[in-house]
Amino acid sequence: MWLWFWLKEDKLRPEPRKLLILSFFVGALAVILVLPFQALANNLLAPGIALLFVWAGLEELVKLGVAFFVDFRKKTYDEPVDAMIYLLTVALGFSAFENILFLLKSYGDGGLEAGLTTASMRFLGATLLHVFSSSILGGIIAISFCKNRRIKLYYALMGLIVASVLHTLFNFFIINQDLQTGTGNILVVFLALWIGVLGLLLFFEKIKTITCKIKIKN
Repeated sequence: MWLWFWLKEDKLRPEPRKLLILSFFVGALAVILVLPFQALANNLLAPGIALLFVWAGLEELVKLGVAFFVDFRKKTYDEPVDAMIYLLTVALGFSAFENILFLLKSYGDGGLEAGLTTASMRFLGATLLHVFSSSILGGIIAISFCKNRRIKLYYALMGLIVASVLHTLFNFFIINQDLQTGTGNILVVFLALWIGVLGLLLFFEKIKTITCKIKIKN
């Protein structure tokens, strides 16, 4: 559903469906790549903000890596907004498989009610978080679309840091709200995320206006 919604935003010059499907499923498989490194970080770092940042950074880095190898080197990557489209598609694939793992655990531990609660919370929060953070990363990369390779690398690194920080903050507040003040206040965190998504829509429209000025030699 989320993928359909965001692709509607790029209906003027849509990306090849086969490539988007590939991006989605490779993004899903990327979860398997991330899990061992997150487990290693869990063994090396104490619970806290640093561990959350490493976890988030690994996820954002892998999603960027998938988008780079699967999408960014294709001829179809021909306009700035494509960076956001491809990254959010990868992110939704990643989130979809991650959601399956959480749902299986919830159904196994708490039955149908726990599973439905987990599904709704991840639909409203975690899934959109992946879209939000990866789209911000894609948007920052899109800004450098017309720049040289060195500047593009700088923007990609900056975007990766920003996306990781935003991802970390969401996870941090969710964990602390849940453990200390109860489920009701989690809605405040979700509300902040949804406001961010509304801002993302405006950012998306701004990115679509970026054009490269080509110098013509006489």
